[in-house]
Amino acid sequence: MIKEIQLRTNLIEEKKEGALLDKAAKKLGVDSKEINGIKLLRKSIDARKKEIFFNYKVAVYIHENIPEKSAYSFEYKDVSKAKEIHIIGFGPAGMYAALRCIELGYKPIVLERGKNVQERRRDIKAINRDHIVNDNSNYCFGEGGAGTYSDGKLYTRSLKRGDVRRIFENLVYHGATDQILIDAHPHIGTNKLPKIIQNIRETILNFGGEIHFNSKVSDFVIKNNKLVAIRLENNNELTVNSVILATGHSARDIYELLHKKNIALKAKSFAMGVRVEHPQEIIDSIQYSCKGVRDELLPAAAYSLVHQVNNRGVYSFCMCPGGFIVPAATSSGEVVVNGMSPSRRNNKFANSGIVVEINIDKDIPKYDQFGPLKGLEYQKNLERLAFTSGGRTQSAPAQRLVDFVDGKISQDLNDSSYQPGLNSAPMHSLLPRLIGNRLRKGFHAFGKKMHGYYTNEANIVGVESRTSSPVNIPRKENLEHPEIKGLFPCGEGGGYAGGIVSAAMDGERCAEAAVKILSGF
Repeated sequence: MIKEIQLRTNLIEEKKEGALLDKAAKKLGVDSKEINGIKLLRKSIDARKKEIFFNYKVAVYIHENIPEKSAYSFEYKDVSKAKEIHIIGFGPAGMYAALRCIELGYKPIVLERGKNVQERRRDIKAINRDHIVNDNSNYCFGEGGAGTYSDGKLYTRSLKRGDVRRIFENLVYHGATDQILIDAHPHIGTNKLPKIIQNIRETILNFGGEIHFNSKVSDFVIKNNKLVAIRLENNNELTVNSVILATGHSARDIYELLHKKNIALKAKSFAMGVRVEHPQEIIDSIQYSCKGVRDELLPAAAYSLVHQVNNRGVYSFCMCPGGFIVPAATSSGEVVVNGMSPSRRNNKFANSGIVVEINIDKDIPKYDQFGPLKGLEYQKNLERLAFTSGGRTQSAPAQRLVDFVDGKISQDLNDSSYQPGLNSAPMHSLLPRLIGNRLRKGFHAFGKKMHGYYTNEANIVGVESRTSSPVNIPRKENLEHPEIKGLFPCGEGGGYAGGIVSAAMDGERCAEAAVKILSGF
């Protein structure tokens, strides 16, 4: 017999060996000796009150053995001589599109503008140490996409878009810890994700797929509204059957290329703001109601905040407990910041994007001249401003939190995890009123919701601009572009995903859609 039940432990009980077994036996009214095993299905922490609890969903096996194998299996087959599907981009959407193609008997040919995970490290080091940005290999571009070296959070709300569990199980299949199957907010960590991505690459290659790095797409060849070939920057031209466009939301050249060729695009609402960085101890003390060092059983505390200001949401985005702020620029002359956490989340700082919703139809009328690229151009201008105010390097403009709200220049700044360094700047006057005024009111409100959050011990760092795509590449119900046959816009770059898991699910869906059309069903 198998029983699924909810259990709850406090910190004292959590430290006792066999606490879950005893609680399960008591709740089910059976002798603990009758229980052959307990399988954890879900784990979360409830820290809303002073007493902290661990919430569990478990499967209790009474007179039955726990199955050793997962219910999920991945049947990859040799596709070296199969019909081809081209995939542009090798982030989560591109990776999982390629894996799904193999499962369905089609040969994926992946074109990635950046380098593999190992070679990317040198270019990332050059950004942090030497302030040199490689346009094709950086925190956003290269094998694994933006998530590889900027966190690896797996949380998604996209439960209706596909089988979330299948993506998690596949990550475990490729080397992730099975803890991601249990945690309420699963996280791989930027230190562990590169190895998993390498394993995915090897699966694709071992079963006959192709992956070409340093292969930037520069043009599309279209005849009679059908995509027939793609041209690379080295002038090589590849004949194609179907193309899954999984380039991510920072591949601005792709949007510009599509626009230049009069291929339908739509401007899309997005969000922009700053990174705020606190000492992790402050966030721990607020969330766990503790003084000093948190209990060893408790992970670095996270938070989620949202507040409406003048009919626009101001909210936390990509919160990174025990993490780092990283430079996410994709070309010289711009400064962009993002956040990441290692798997142990053991850095002494907590950071989060705090961003403001921007309504593309109402908020930036001066940019209407750019048509569907108006949000993109707005992003660019703020990133260039951040570059100038940061000192024309990858140093980022920053200000103490209360100083920003009060409109005071910070005479000095707090220590920070941001390796290229910070430059004190009047962020209160640099940010457009659309963003800055709402951020100021938002921070005030957050301080009331989390007592201790609103402090000059925190820095704000600019600019957090790459939250989501400012452009939507439209597609029909069959996921094909409405004007161009054989083109399947996919993932974050198309405006259809918002993170690793949702992008991976959309990659699978696009692979299935391309196969369906190619096979004539």
